[in-house]
Amino acid sequence: MKYLFVLVAGMCLLLTKQGRCQDTLRANTAWNAQWIGVNILFDKGTTYGVYYFRKSIDVAGKPSKFIIHVSADNRYKLYVNGKLASVGPTRGDFYNWNYNTVDIAKYLKAGKNSIAAVVWNEADLRPEYQSSLRSAFIVQGNTAAEEVINTNGSWKCVQDKAFDAVWGYFVAINGQKVDMNKTITDWHTAAFDDSKWPTAASLFAGQPKGFTDGFGYMLVPSPLPAMEMTYQPITEVRQVAGMDVPNPIPKKVLPLTIPANKKVMILLDQTYETNAYVTLKFSQGQGAGLSVGYAESLFDYIPTKGMRKSNRNDVAGKDFRGLTDTITSNGKAGQAFTTFNFRTYRYLRLYVQTKNSPLVIDSLYGTFTGYPFKQPSVFSSDNTEIQKILDIGWRTARLNAFETYTDCPYYEQLQYIGDTRIQALVTYFNSADDRLPRYALNLMDHSRLPEGVTLSRYPSHTTQIISTFSLWYIGMLHDYWMYRSDADFVKNKLTGCRAIMEFFAKYQQPDGSLKNTPYWTFVDWVGGTGWRDGAAPKGSDGSSAIVDLQLLWAYQWAAAMEAKIGSVQYAALYAGKATKLQQTIQSKYWDSGKKLFADTKEKNTFSQHANALALLTNMVADEDMPAFGKRLLNTPGLTQCTIYFKYYLHQALVKAGLGDDYLNWLDVWRNNINMGLTTWAETSDLNNTRSDCHAWGCSPNIEFFRSVLGIDSDAAGFKKVKIEPHLGTLTNASGEIPHPNGKILVAYVLKDSKWKIGIDLPQNTSGTFVWKGKTYPLKAGENIFVI
Repeated sequence: MKYLFVLVAGMCLLLTKQGRCQDTLRANTAWNAQWIGVNILFDKGTTYGVYYFRKSIDVAGKPSKFIIHVSADNRYKLYVNGKLASVGPTRGDFYNWNYNTVDIAKYLKAGKNSIAAVVWNEADLRPEYQSSLRSAFIVQGNTAAEEVINTNGSWKCVQDKAFDAVWGYFVAINGQKVDMNKTITDWHTAAFDDSKWPTAASLFAGQPKGFTDGFGYMLVPSPLPAMEMTYQPITEVRQVAGMDVPNPIPKKVLPLTIPANKKVMILLDQTYETNAYVTLKFSQGQGAGLSVGYAESLFDYIPTKGMRKSNRNDVAGKDFRGLTDTITSNGKAGQAFTTFNFRTYRYLRLYVQTKNSPLVIDSLYGTFTGYPFKQPSVFSSDNTEIQKILDIGWRTARLNAFETYTDCPYYEQLQYIGDTRIQALVTYFNSADDRLPRYALNLMDHSRLPEGVTLSRYPSHTTQIISTFSLWYIGMLHDYWMYRSDADFVKNKLTGCRAIMEFFAKYQQPDGSLKNTPYWTFVDWVGGTGWRDGAAPKGSDGSSAIVDLQLLWAYQWAAAMEAKIGSVQYAALYAGKATKLQQTIQSKYWDSGKKLFADTKEKNTFSQHANALALLTNMVADEDMPAFGKRLLNTPGLTQCTIYFKYYLHQALVKAGLGDDYLNWLDVWRNNINMGLTTWAETSDLNNTRSDCHAWGCSPNIEFFRSVLGIDSDAAGFKKVKIEPHLGTLTNASGEIPHPNGKILVAYVLKDSKWKIGIDLPQNTSGTFVWKGKTYPLKAGENIFVI
């Protein structure tokens, strides 16, 4: 038994180094803790509420470790002796309700210790990603000694009725409203006296998934680490109105005293978009009202121009509209407000309306939060624009990576499959940590309905089905199979892939073409003839070339995975269906005059989308690819891909042999930079885009490594590497990316009409190097070429 423990511990250490170890402590042992809350006779826990929980424990001496497991509905912040120790729980669903495991030893001291938590429930106004049964909180000690902290009747609980929600159309979150005259202050500190607080009510037992009938919450260990928390000052004041300030306005105007009976506006600029918990500290000003608004950008004059945006750096003559928190001052010194959830912003607008006494704004700052990605990838070249694009892309990717990937941090924070496929690939090329992609794949698998199709986004407490996104899920699983060495994980997902393929089989005509595919068949946010709400044109027979091509690609992915790690029978089935569908697509959609594929059988609309997918699914012969790629780029009248679908367009053009032109295809990204954006916008129309931060535009953070430097997987598990650079006009470029066995380094330098090329592969890894059509073998370690 001793040796088994050492073996398991060693395996866990190895997986930790790979970024995939999941702490399963207490996952297979019964819990003794209770879910607790306010007595249900006074509060059923289903309406908006903010609740404080406290307990004191005695510790004989400062422990070396003290491990606890904690969760809540909706969310919690846990404090030990006044120090923030944990925020959570990790987003999930009722069938997989996460608990976070925390070692609080560093916060404990010998003697009496205070454990406190705030739990908030946004009820009907909760984020779309948030499932909820009722307000509740649970803590379970890991061992018998640590069970002294268990939630039960020894805890106290009180509701803070000073809080309410500030509603607005934000699928992600709403603002907060708090009256400091009514709130309970210092409740989380060790010195706070909770003797008059009522005892917490035990609601029901808490148990790991599988230990009971599943009532309430099926508790599972969070598969993710704690989110990053980093102090982030707010750097620049752009406008002040309502009081006199020096001219020009100093960049740092705080602390600032607002005189009595004044209404003052201060516009602050972070100078780049961020996600942060915002803290406002202030003093005095009895009865004064304060509001903090958050915006990605300012708008042109809304009464006449609507929600139109122009250069994001401009503030003169602009309108502010955004999520808002409001606070009423109690007149005391040292008041503080911190948001429960993080806020997304570049601009903050602080409004203060004082009454009969002045108010002092002591400080206003953020605490950046996000998934704690590290970025071992490096790209160096003699082109400075490339690094700017990579930096903006990495910021965009990070702002859309929290406890799940998100489509946008400001408006929705939902994990859409179409977006997430690109985000996961950004992760593979820029980070060795694959826990978030794995969790995303698990969640998408959990979302699958009995008829086989997945939800378009998950977690989500309401239903939305984009049937085409289920096909991208198969692509995302194939990506993981190719770029990460974890075949067993993928194999366990093949049953779900088969269910998806069976769902689509119900809507296939005898020739394999799909007819009237149900639900929303979203492809890209484009207009044009036949496009509706992002769904591609359909012909009179109910079929669409783009949807058929996406199904074809899914058959090809599924057949490849089944052949290696699944069922040879399914592999043969999917390969046969793919062959039949290829023949149908060729006969139904090919236009011999334009030498392109049409969107429908009527052949009256054409798009880059259909023809990019045709290239990617091997519908074009190798010898025809270069000319086909040029037609794809230059034929007038084609519906153009937006920033999202350019990921597939560029992949197709590289496959067609045009990759040396990659830098010429980045005008959408250049337009973002020229318009003052610090993250990539949702659509290519920068004046009318809703979101200024959408990670599906981060594909250059893939392609500068995969296409330009040429680094790609050439076998499942990245066991073989293919290096085929497309340097274009670059004469000095190098870089490295993480690999399951270590890292891959490449360097290209042109000197005296000769290329000196260095390629370094990790141990136990081989591959090929392709240069101007000629192939060279690669071995593990250093490979040098002079060509």
